[in-house]
Amino acid sequence: MQKVVWLTWAAVVIGSSTTVLAQVQTVNRVANGQPGTDIRVGVYTNVQPDCTPGPLPSIQLTSPPEHGKVAVRTAKITVTNYEQCLATEVQGFAVFYRSRSDFAGVDVLTIEVRFPGGRTELQRISITVGSTSPGRGT
Repeated sequence: MQKVVWLTWAAVVIGSSTTVLAQVQTVNRVANGQPGTDIRVGVYTNVQPDCTPGPLPSIQLTSPPEHGKVAVRTAKITVTNYEQCLATEVQGFAVFYRSRSDFAGVDVLTIEVRFPGGRTELQRISITVGSTSPGRGT
């Protein structure tokens, strides 16, 4: 069975030889930031028990935000003090949201993350952008 550890906005999958039966889990998450700037909403990687990188999860936008755009970028991720991995650098994906510059309020997106071994997460991410005072944004 694979072990998943959440770091601040990150999912690290620790590999194993056991296959996980296909299962889908829904996760609700929140983020916040300023209008017109990149807001990191997720970081995903896979670290094997010997601290080497494993196959990365696949990421798909299943419900786009109404007031912004989503970008997935490759990134080098440093995993420190995790189990026996004291300082390991691995490849991963970082997911960013950027609202329109004139938007303030809450926007929502959903991504599907398929991890190696068959586990799937639907991540519904609510992003609070700027001020949420009445009359600005929806």
